[in-house]
Amino acid sequence: MIVTANLELAERTRALRQYGWRQRYISEVPGCNSRLDELQAAILRVKLEYLESENTRRIALAARYTAALTDSSLTLPSCRADARHVYHQYVVRSPQRNALQHIFVPKESAHLFIIPKAVHQPTSPTRGAFPSLEPYHTLKRTAAEVLSLPIYPELTEEQWIS
Repeated sequence: MIVTANLELAERTRALRQYGWRQRYISEVPGCNSRLDELQAAILRVKLEYLESENTRRIALAARYTAALTDSSLTLPSCRADARHVYHQYVVRSPQRNALQHIFVPKESAHLFIIPKAVHQPTSPTRGAFPSLEPYHTLKRTAAEVLSLPIYPELTEEQWIS
């Protein structure tokens, strides 16, 4: 916790704790994801007991999405054979992302756009630090194509997108 009467310092520390954002999705300075307070830590400590079962549920939901969407035109998440993916997010990619969004809305499904541009673009001082992601138009296209489908342990059969 930081307590200050200095408005400039307060604004800068708020930005630093969330990816360097002063405005959502625009990283003006290098930052981190640091929003865990004591209350959240206490809750997560209790939830730690359920982590393995919740990860197992996410993996099962991801397998179901993958089976249902394998023959679609979507680019699906992949996982190396020697790794285990627990699917914090199930991110698909499609040039028709916006049309897909409208398919999910009538089902009242939770869906997210991931970050609409890469964190280091375009105002961050780290621009150019990821040459494999350049040029900018490639990033812009990628950001415009990604959609995160709902995947959380409590997802019910009625909420699942088929």
